[in-house]
Amino acid sequence: MTISCTGRTVNSRTMASDAATRFDLIVIGGGSGGLAGARRAAELGASAAVIESHRLGGTCVNVGCVPKKVMWNAAVHAEYLHDHSDYGFEVKHSHFHWGTLKSKRDAYIRRLNNIYRTNLDKAEIETIEGHASFTDDAEPTVEVNGKKYTAPHILIATGGRPTLQSDDQIPGASLGITSDGFFDLEELPKRSVIVGAGYIAVEMAGILSTLGSKTSLVIRQSAVLRNFDRMISANCTKEIENSGIELWRNTQVRSVRKSAGGLELTIVTKDPEKKSGGEEISTIEEVDCLLWAIGREPNTAGLNVDRMGIDTDERGHILVDEFQNTTRPGVYALGDVCGKALLTPVAIAAGRKLAHRLFEDKADSKMDYSTIPTVVFSHPPIGTIGLTEDEAIASRGKENVKTYTTAFTPMYHAMTSRKSQCIMKLVCVGLEEKVVGLHMQGLGCDEMLQGFAVAVKMGATKADFDRTVAIHPTSSEELVTMR
Repeated sequence: MTISCTGRTVNSRTMASDAATRFDLIVIGGGSGGLAGARRAAELGASAAVIESHRLGGTCVNVGCVPKKVMWNAAVHAEYLHDHSDYGFEVKHSHFHWGTLKSKRDAYIRRLNNIYRTNLDKAEIETIEGHASFTDDAEPTVEVNGKKYTAPHILIATGGRPTLQSDDQIPGASLGITSDGFFDLEELPKRSVIVGAGYIAVEMAGILSTLGSKTSLVIRQSAVLRNFDRMISANCTKEIENSGIELWRNTQVRSVRKSAGGLELTIVTKDPEKKSGGEEISTIEEVDCLLWAIGREPNTAGLNVDRMGIDTDERGHILVDEFQNTTRPGVYALGDVCGKALLTPVAIAAGRKLAHRLFEDKADSKMDYSTIPTVVFSHPPIGTIGLTEDEAIASRGKENVKTYTTAFTPMYHAMTSRKSQCIMKLVCVGLEEKVVGLHMQGLGCDEMLQGFAVAVKMGATKADFDRTVAIHPTSSEELVTMR
């Protein structure tokens, strides 16, 4: 059978039953992980197709890492503007134009979408536009827009989506937006409220506040980033307050309603010292941007994974083994849809490893999910890899764990009235003091982590760090001079 796709002709074999178009690999989801797996499979000689219902690139490119980093870069510029006079520059009449940045950002994203499409075409990977759902056929088969496609290997890489708060749970909740909606905003909100304590909430609040929106952050407990090392959690919470963001601790939104001046939020703050009672009701008025950042859910709606006998957890994440196998032979899953290590580079690596296992006979090719570095683009940024101090104690025993910490003011801020500390921690285990965790927050920590992550991944010890000559004057030298 000959079919046409994106202006080129592709020869594909068909099955006799139901005329399903056959490939060696079908990828459901054109995000980072799915695209990486498909392209690597094609490089290894496999015929591949990618099914995508929206824009290529997935969350990261369209409503995640990439546009977020553009907005964070803009916020960093705003911070530096405050410091110009401290460094002898006269800057007058600076004004931020949200619309200008949004237009350039959106154009950049469209270019990336086109690059992804071009790369698929060059690799002779077929792009199928639409929603996929598994059928009842004996061999794993999906249907898209009334047409069937089958392959001995089908990869689910559909990613995730922001968790939505329903009006049944909180009256008026639907008046708010999620991180997806943030990138649709046509102008800078004058008054913003972010609900959530995870990294997305922290990043969104920091961007909006630094660019000039009066911002509140509502969190259920007493600190943000509670899954991070407690030193990072405590310091980031302090930095948020120091930056001028209004932080509502131990607080939840009870209701949202429209008013003449914008949205009006009724919130309830509980005294954690009191087991019962101790509630205080407050109101936040004239809000023009309410953003829910309360978690993410897997994109499995309409896939009919249950029809395939594919097991999921209680939240709908697809369960896989260490080789990305689902409970249905020939069907695999990776990335955010699995709910583990929700990071773009992780999905990319997993997709490539899977392709080598399936099409290069590398039976042991699999993703190593241990010791993964990650950055939070807060203000200042956070870099972290490996075990937290509490995790190390839980796994190795308190007597076998030693930590090294430092806190200092970066040299950049010696000249500025605006101050921000840099904090660092090394978590070491055993007599050899192997470094199993590295956590830091401060100016430049986002860029300095990658190199140190190589050392930690290789099993470096504290002595290895000590033997490394410091680069002066830098903040990173503190990591090799701790005592």
